Amino acid sequence: MFRFIFYLIVTVFLITIVRGVLGIVLRGFADLVNPKQTSPARGARPEVPLSGELKKDPVCGTYVSAAGSIKESFKGETLYFCSTECRDKYAAR
Repeated sequence: MFRFIFYLIVTVFLITIVRGVLGIVLRGFADLVNPKQTSPARGARPEVPLSGELKKDPVCGTYVSAAGSIKESFKGETLYFCSTECRDKYAAR
């Protein structure tokens, strides 16, 4: 019984090692085949300010960070937009 459990643990360990090595090799091969497209690091997120003032988008009502938003001046007033689509909709009014 002990031998069976030992072989089971060793098998699981070896499968884990083989999967890791194959993953690294295949990722390297994918980068060689398609070098222009770089894959983001695992868990990477776009940089978003962690603090700061929030402004309300006048078109869709979404609150956006003042530092990460699209700023436009209309009639002397600075407005903050979440996207270029919202900015264009506001400008078309």
